Amino acid sequence: MIYWIMAAFCAFFIKGLCAFANTLVFTTILSFGNNNINITPVELLLGYPSNLIIGWKERKAAVWKVCLPMAGLVLLGNIPGIFLLKNVNPQTIKVIFGFVIAAIGIEMFLRESKEKKSRKSKVVLGIIGLLSGVLCGLFGIGALLAAYVSRVTDNNSAFRANICAVFLIENTFRIIVYITMGILTFDILKQAAALVPAMLAGLFLGIKSGQALDEKTVKKTVIIMLLFSGIALIVNNIRI
Repeated sequence: MIYWIMAAFCAFFIKGLCAFANTLVFTTILSFGNNNINITPVELLLGYPSNLIIGWKERKAAVWKVCLPMAGLVLLGNIPGIFLLKNVNPQTIKVIFGFVIAAIGIEMFLRESKEKKSRKSKVVLGIIGLLSGVLCGLFGIGALLAAYVSRVTDNNSAFRANICAVFLIENTFRIIVYITMGILTFDILKQAAALVPAMLAGLFLGIKSGQALDEKTVKKTVIIMLLFSGIALIVNNIRI
């Protein structure tokens, strides 16, 4: 149980700090000794209230024309996600997405280092948005979604508000699906409830840490977490 508590604290400290990457941190810590079918629903139940807390705190910065289309893409991502899961090795997909996420993180780093920011390409945004929907639909991982939202928002509050709004819609959908499929059981609910104190402690410590940092530092943190997310996906899924 100590590993679950540690995973919950670390994952939601990162969630409080940069509003995403909790799923990958939680899964990375626990995946060596646990099956994904047992990890994912627990993380989903812990992630739901964290998205409510951050989303409510930053609600004034939400832009519905940003988050609603993204939420639609995320839900649509479940359709190709189901097809891919039935016909393609999920580990292969994760490795491919890992390289994509890392590449986007590097591109964001280079773009942020320029004094003059380049114009946002609608085509590139559309591709990132669609891929982020597929990735969320497949594994509940929001790294590409973070890359998209960071490009269409101007400050940290707007980033946090919009990404958490999308996560709330996606989480609600997945909870319903997991219940109907029998993945989300009473035992899973009890396990998640036992981890709530660790989740809240990590989340609020992360939020406080984020408030002490300036916008540029938070932006760099988001980019670092994107790179970490990509590398973690690759390393965790090329193990023999």
